[in-house]
Amino acid sequence: MILLIGLNHKTAPLAVREKLFAGCEEKQNLLSDVLLLPAVQEVLYISTCNRIELVCVADGEDKTIEALKRFLAQNGSLTDEEAFYCLYVYREAEAIRHMFRVAASLDSQVMGEAQILGQVKEAYRQALKQNATGLVLNRLMHRSFRTAKRVRTETAIAANPVSVSFAAVELAKKIFGSLSGKKILLIGAGEMAELTGTHLIGNGAEEITVANRSSAQGTALAEKFHGKAIMLTDLDAALIEADIVISSTGAAGYVVTAESIRQSMRKRKNRLLFLVDIAVPRDIEPTADSIENVYLYNIDNLQDIVDENMAGRKKEALKAEAIVEEEVILYNSWIKELEAVPTIVSLRSMAEGIVQSELEKSLGWMQKLSEEDREKVDNLVQSVVNKILHAPVAVMKEESSEVSSKGIVDAVRQLFRLDE
Repeated sequence: MILLIGLNHKTAPLAVREKLFAGCEEKQNLLSDVLLLPAVQEVLYISTCNRIELVCVADGEDKTIEALKRFLAQNGSLTDEEAFYCLYVYREAEAIRHMFRVAASLDSQVMGEAQILGQVKEAYRQALKQNATGLVLNRLMHRSFRTAKRVRTETAIAANPVSVSFAAVELAKKIFGSLSGKKILLIGAGEMAELTGTHLIGNGAEEITVANRSSAQGTALAEKFHGKAIMLTDLDAALIEADIVISSTGAAGYVVTAESIRQSMRKRKNRLLFLVDIAVPRDIEPTADSIENVYLYNIDNLQDIVDENMAGRKKEALKAEAIVEEEVILYNSWIKELEAVPTIVSLRSMAEGIVQSELEKSLGWMQKLSEEDREKVDNLVQSVVNKILHAPVAVMKEESSEVSSKGIVDAVRQLFRLDE
């Protein structure tokens, strides 16, 4: 059975997501530890700023589900209440559907954003690297990627780029009216910073400074925007000059403290400072929002802007959901067919054994035949066997694609005495 257990931006506030994210990131052998749990055969771990999920192949019993929930709760230091209200569990078709929707960005905070597919692919790469997946999850992931591709090519859900970074830029435009002449400080030089910088340039920003721990990465991004790069150690000076600060590092603690902002505000004579923290865990100390003339927004605060930009995508989402349902049916049929595969293999193996045995008994008179005639006899026997087996094999496949094939499989095993 496929199980999916986790939490996301719909079920858990940012503070809870941060705890679980940090706890799981610190765990060196997360996938191998999950595989040590009873009845877990395959596992994949997906972790983004908006979701932490385990996708498993397991027996589906209550004790297994409770063990997986307890694993996540303990690693994230979640309270019993947080685990109860924030963690969700999907089984079989629900889990398959959820995975396809995640990959196709239908379950993202910003529907249609492209980042999530790359994050899911990276999660799969890590699982493959650790030999944590097998036949079922490998097929599930490839079907997820196929579904995402279909959604992007067959719908316009990704038209007019919308993302958290785009929403941050839209919010800055609402605060300042125009970005022309504003000094921008990007903290971090990863993919999110690059997306944000691209949106800023597209909306009139001209002076961009990139602050990053790695000088080479920061310089490369700054050059792309014709800006300048600084080290994180020079942040205090940069805060004095900046009008808009957008932070998206992967740091474990606060990169910008409330005290450093308070000191910079004195030197900038309380000139308005707009801060957007799109990192998980957060980069900017939340209490900075209480400082006069400082406007601080985090990922959850961007939801209103995201909602405004989503209006044009809702119609396309209906088409996308229909594609997901088609793919769920196809994958579910394949899963159900797996139940019949061992019996089909056993049936063919038994028939081939009988053929070989009978041909060996006939060697006496068959040796008198020419090689060509012996081949004709062999082909004739194989053809008869295939025609006899065709009906039971076809029925098992057909039945298993519609419902559980256990009944028909058991009947075939009994009729042909495959277990003797």
